Amino acid sequence: MTLICTGIGIGVTTSIAIGEAYCLQCGRIEAHRRAITPAEVAHEIDRFQQAVLAARRDLSAVREQIPKSTPTDICAFIDTHLLMLEDAALVEAPIETIQSQLCNAEWALQLRRNELVELFDAMDDPYLRTRKDDVDHVVGQIQKHLIGQHDSPVTSEDELRGKIILAQDLTPADTILMRNQGVAAFITEFGGPMSHTAILARSLGIPAVIGVHHATQYLRHAELLIMDAEQGIVLAAPDERTLQHYRKRRDAEQAHIVGLRVLIKEPATTLDGTDITLLANIELPEDIEVTNDVGAAGVGLYRTEFLYMNRAQPPNEEEHLASYRRIVEGLSGIPITIRTLDLGADKEADGCCHDMQPASNPALGLRAIRLCLKEPKLFRPQLRAILRASAYGEVRIMIPMLCNLQELRAVKLIIEELKQELREEGHDFNPDIPIGGMIEVPAAALAADSFARHLDFLSIGTNDLIQYTLAVDRVDDEVNYLYDPLHPSILRLIQSVIQAGRKSGTPVSMCGEMAGTPFYIPLLLGMGLRRFSMQPGSMLEVKRIIRVSNIEQLTEQVAHLMQHLDEENADRWVAQLYPVTH
Repeated sequence: MTLICTGIGIGVTTSIAIGEAYCLQCGRIEAHRRAITPAEVAHEIDRFQQAVLAARRDLSAVREQIPKSTPTDICAFIDTHLLMLEDAALVEAPIETIQSQLCNAEWALQLRRNELVELFDAMDDPYLRTRKDDVDHVVGQIQKHLIGQHDSPVTSEDELRGKIILAQDLTPADTILMRNQGVAAFITEFGGPMSHTAILARSLGIPAVIGVHHATQYLRHAELLIMDAEQGIVLAAPDERTLQHYRKRRDAEQAHIVGLRVLIKEPATTLDGTDITLLANIELPEDIEVTNDVGAAGVGLYRTEFLYMNRAQPPNEEEHLASYRRIVEGLSGIPITIRTLDLGADKEADGCCHDMQPASNPALGLRAIRLCLKEPKLFRPQLRAILRASAYGEVRIMIPMLCNLQELRAVKLIIEELKQELREEGHDFNPDIPIGGMIEVPAAALAADSFARHLDFLSIGTNDLIQYTLAVDRVDDEVNYLYDPLHPSILRLIQSVIQAGRKSGTPVSMCGEMAGTPFYIPLLLGMGLRRFSMQPGSMLEVKRIIRVSNIEQLTEQVAHLMQHLDEENADRWVAQLYPVTH
């Protein structure tokens, strides 16, 4: 038996897959410059435009093949790429380059790709930074037609069924089609925890290990593989004993997933009678259906950044309101927390802030609430729309990246001014709309007692809190091994925020990935967390763990852990908590 890439790949689901490897040669296409004469310009522009049309036809064909039962958030990946193929920012700039530099279409497109990727690479938000994948995938579709590579790597259904796909990278179109053709799993060389492949694997329930460098070199086509996505492990050429072990685990896991569905209508209550609130994180209005489907008690985080992307001007108040109202009414009465704009100076939101200079250090620069207070033309229309949306349901406002009370006072002053405007204009809204803040900066966590006295609720954003505290970019392959949610400093900060909320009577939730990771649930319960906000797909497993947990027991165990905490023992202690509920 050969062990391949243990601990190097990033598992993005908890599933086990067994099957033959199917190696796809679908890496990035490298373009080369070719000089052209002025007489060739028209022909080269026509080549480019025909390639764009062909790429659009390909994606439209994929869109038509997606079953009608597929969730709309998955279809949105294809829709986004179709929109990009109509976006002047991508399809007109290469034409100008062909004309000005007298170069071939492939090179002009590559130059534009490089410019757009550079903008995304400068973004401080890890999720938005990985959206450069959209650019690469759409550019790749066009380049294939420019070089005459028209065939999709996706072949017949019989050929792919049950196979574990090996690839350098996968486009959303290929990922969705191969899922419908019955593939068992994906292994890719590129990608991070928030890449397209990772997101789609979670949404579609496909086992995947991504970021396995050189996988297509070391693993052979048609070789039998075992993939443990939970551990990020790939086993090649396993012996019979190993196969039997993983087959039993796979069968038990599949039965477990089916059994979770019975928990949808059951309460999230611990063995000793403590009620826990489970909320959903969403990004698009289309996420309403899956949120309702898993029985979420509300939406703990609605990210609004996508309203600002891929457009020349920022959304106006009515556009904001239409989006928020659709979600509020679609949730049928359960509460929703809308996070205000969390972009930065490095992310110009495709033209929304043309006069701003790129930040030398975007993660520490003008972003989130800092940007909003500096640019009221972005902030005030959004706040007005959120206030007006509160007339249609239970809406709450959440402010990202608060660092000091001066920022909070400024936000509250603006909100009061807008309330007065809306009264004078005759608009309905909730005058007592709750205002909360994300605790994602170490300074805010250390001053949580002050924030708790001035806010209606707190929400711990562990993704940024961990990165800022440990100075680690979790999507950077070179340093993400240092990204440790169980680092003593992180646990102490989380505990201090929970204790500050309890002392002042201010509800505290958590909306970072820790809140939806089963391994951490007993720890967080023992620390006193009672409100969890997560991706909808994680909710039923988290509920299962809650329903077999004993708060009194966990509280005692975690108190002992925190008293004797050091970097060496945290994993061991938390591992001892987890089997109690597993």
